[in-house]
Order: sequence, then structure tokens, then C-alpha cells
Amino acid sequence: PDWRPGTDPSKQVIETYTKNTPDIHMFNRWLREVANEFEDKVLIGEINLPFSQLVKHYGDLANGRTEFHLPFNFHLIFADWTAETVRNLVESYEGALPSGAWPNWVLGNHDQHRVASRVGEAQARVAMVLLLTLRGTPTMYYGDEIGMVDGIIPPERVQDPWEILTPGIGLGRDPERTPMQWDDSQHAGFCPPDVTPWLPVNENRTAVNVTSQQANPNSMLRLTHRLIQLRQENPALHLGSYQSITASDGVLAYLRSHDNQRFLVALNFTDQPIQWSLPYPIKTVVLSTKNNLPETENDVLQLRPNEGVLFSLQ
Repeated sequence: PDWRPGTDPSKQVIETYTKNTPDIHMFNRWLREVANEFEDKVLIGEINLPFSQLVKHYGDLANGRTEFHLPFNFHLIFADWTAETVRNLVESYEGALPSGAWPNWVLGNHDQHRVASRVGEAQARVAMVLLLTLRGTPTMYYGDEIGMVDGIIPPERVQDPWEILTPGIGLGRDPERTPMQWDDSQHAGFCPPDVTPWLPVNENRTAVNVTSQQANPNSMLRLTHRLIQLRQENPALHLGSYQSITASDGVLAYLRSHDNQRFLVALNFTDQPIQWSLPYPIKTVVLSTKNNLPETENDVLQLRPNEGVLFSLQ
């Protein structure tokens, strides 16, 4: 009843009988029964719901009525990018998960603006540290590992039906679907020079591409590689528990722990330097989103603007 012409057509209908109906869980279980016939499988649900409803799509784990291994958690994509908001989001999700359920996080996808366009290119590095150090399976959208941003799509090159049918109201998804930028050539290595790509390549391809970032030890791509390597090599980062830590305003901090291994993550969500008295003795500064490691003196951390840091604790 509140819909008006010129707004999203999908909002014309209240989806009482077409979205998340009770019988969907039986359908989920049928899917899982088929999936269980195979080894080395994972069943993922593209489901965008509040946490209280989302987690029901894991199934009734206590009674063996399983559904999805991973009902997609898209909440990071839509969150206000502040330390307080993201901390509350993580804690709410962790608290909602049923016993035995494995969490997951999605930072970007083909339907929403790219993370570097949503939060800025400097904070995109912080966001990558967050994604790859939170508890649970991370899902990364192609190009985010090099910091790709939304492209500019001329009207005559539009492909997305949403933009074609409802032009000019911001529903088009082509900007986040531009070709992967492999190198600095005419079409960024996505296709040969004599082939027109399905969408125009982003103009920043000469600076933002895989080839150039592979050669730059301080690039977004190399940061992503390092984070994935640390995650694979350290049980605390791929199996460990999650615990929020009280920190200075603008800083999100948390512990990842497994057996005797502990890591502290500190993320500055602001463009200002922040001083924080560390609550634990530091063994090693493992990683920073900056080109060199941060200063710590007498367990006081000098976090630089837009900096994310990973510490190994004694």
C-alpha cells in the first residue's frame, strides 16, 4: 500500500505467500537428502533474511533434520560501515547460530555495489582482513581481491533487465559486473582485442589489475594472498572461537583462539589515527594493511587511519 510509481517495482507486493513460507524447510531437506548422496559436497542457500529466520535454514540439527550447510549470511553487505555496527552484527549472528551450525560471511556479490565502492578503497583493505579473520567460511566476490570498484555503464551498453525496465532509479547491477581486470591491456585480459566484452572494462584497469598487483608487495592482491595463507596455516583463524574485545571508539577488536594459539585482530574503521592500550601482551605483529607494521610501545598501539592489524598473542 505504500508503493509509489518510480520506486522499486519489487516493493509493490508484500511477499506473505511467496517468500520464506513454512513449507520451504521440507524442500530444503529434500535438497539435502540428494546432496548427501555425494561426497565432498556443500549445499549453500542464497537466502537474505533476518538472523532469527536465516538460521532456521540450517535445519533442526539436534534431531538430524538437516538443511543447508551454509545459508548465506549477506548482512555485512548491507551494514553501516562502523566498528560498533559491525561488532553488534557479528555478536548477534554468533548468538543466533544453533548448536553445531557453521557460520559464514559474504562481503560482496553480483547484486550489490562493490565493497570498495561502498566503503572506499582504503577501508576495502580493512574489510578484507575482517572477512578472512572472522569465524566461519568467507565468500569473496571476483575482483574484490584486487579492489575493483563499480564501473560506469553508458545507456547503450546496459545489460541488466532491472535497469532496462526501470531506468534511472539506481536498480541496475551492471556496475558491479564489469569484466575481471587481469592486466592493463585494452580489455584488461578478459577477452581478445578484436572482441567486444559484454560490459565495458573499468577505466582504472591500468592501475587496478592482477598482473601489476602480483608484482607489488603492498597491493590489495598480495594482502589477500597473505591473509588466505595465514588462515590456512593457523587453526585459530580457520577453526578457532570468536570473542569481541572492548576497544577505543572506531576500533573493532576480537580474539580468535584454538588450543594454545591466539590471535588479536584490531580494525580501525575511521580515517583518523587512534591510540589503544592493548589488553594482552603481544608476541608478534603478524600483518598490517599498511606498507609497514604499526608502532607499539608499552602495549599501546598506534593505529593509523584505515588500518587493520593482526597480532599473535603470548
